[in-house]
Amino acid sequence: MKKVEAIIRPEKMQEVKAALDKIGCVGMTLTEVKGRGKQGGITQQWRGRQYHIDLIPKIKIELVVKAKFVDKVVETIIESARTGKTGDGKIFISPVEKVYRVRTGDSDEDAI
Repeated sequence: MKKVEAIIRPEKMQEVKAALDKIGCVGMTLTEVKGRGKQGGITQQWRGRQYHIDLIPKIKIELVVKAKFVDKVVETIIESARTGKTGDGKIFISPVEKVYRVRTGDSDEDAI
């Protein structure tokens, strides 16, 4: 089992969620987060004044999937989240040792 964590643009969340639903990946956790990458934030102008936004709002999607589905999940997220501009996000893959479903006590792949 693997944990897939994707940091994406907020405006791409519905598109990514729909694409994941389409491939049968319906269980996920979405969190509103803020962060920055190499760009170090952005500078914007409002009412004639410039200001720097250091931490950019993003959406973090977390999924635990069977190892054999990781490549398809990652491919789906990349295709649906990409704009081609700086700030499209990152995807992290981590091993998951154990999973339990609280309601039934099922474990591992039966709990996904």
